[in-house]
Amino acid sequence: MGVKGEKGAAGLPGFKGSKGEKGDPNLNVSKGDQGEPGKDGLPGPQGTTGDKGEKGDRGECGLLGEMGQKGEPGDPGPPGVRGDPGPSGQHGMHGTPGIAGERGEPGIPGAKGEPGARGLPGVKGLRGLRGIKGDRGPQGKRGDRGLRGLKGSMGQNGLRVRSAFSVGLYPSKSFPPSGFPVRFDKVFYNGENHYDIVTSKFNCTYSGVYVFSYQITVRNKPLRASLVVNGVRKVRSRDTLQGQDIDQASNLVILKLDVGDQVWVETLRDWNGVYSSSEDDSTFSGFLLYPD
Repeated sequence: MGVKGEKGAAGLPGFKGSKGEKGDPNLNVSKGDQGEPGKDGLPGPQGTTGDKGEKGDRGECGLLGEMGQKGEPGDPGPPGVRGDPGPSGQHGMHGTPGIAGERGEPGIPGAKGEPGARGLPGVKGLRGLRGIKGDRGPQGKRGDRGLRGLKGSMGQNGLRVRSAFSVGLYPSKSFPPSGFPVRFDKVFYNGENHYDIVTSKFNCTYSGVYVFSYQITVRNKPLRASLVVNGVRKVRSRDTLQGQDIDQASNLVILKLDVGDQVWVETLRDWNGVYSSSEDDSTFSGFLLYPD
């Protein structure tokens, strides 16, 4: 146990005491008869707090007392005597190594072992340098004559499929009515007669790929022309020329046609300024590029 601590701080104030007993009646009697005792009066004002009582002595394990002072640490004791080393073990961590034994005689060589499994292929080596060109060898003997081949079958007819035309417009046919084939009746070439002069339409006789072109001289009126295939407008051209000036509208297209298809040129609405004279032509041409 530590040294007894100093006197603790003042304790908490005590609880309020209980009310005292009622005193004896006053024996002094005045003259006359003693009246009836009066009723209990109103409670008086609260009295002042009494003086603080003295603090009691601190208990051995008081809750509000201070702890005793910690004692000073003692001096360290002297070091112990080192013990003797233990016996060396076979694999001890701190044992003394044993004495090395004498070297034994070499053993008899064993028999040759079986060949091992084939190893993995090694990495491909670098390409070697090109060798020196060797001397030319002697010429070989002539070989035997080969067998004669069979005669081939007879080829097809050598006649080439042809289809072409090129026509123009006579001056009297200038400014044709819109919505109908332009009457190109001035023939430059129509050797196969695949262009019909009466209907002003080209009739496809051989299915294949065709080239069509038209070049129209425009004068006095604007122009809207179209290349028509079976009633469907494939190519369109426009020229908004006004007055006496002369202009040109042209186009070229490659089309795939089947037998029986018809191709022609027509103007649209009242834009029919197609013109021809002795010095200006309007033409329509086409030819078979290659058949099916």
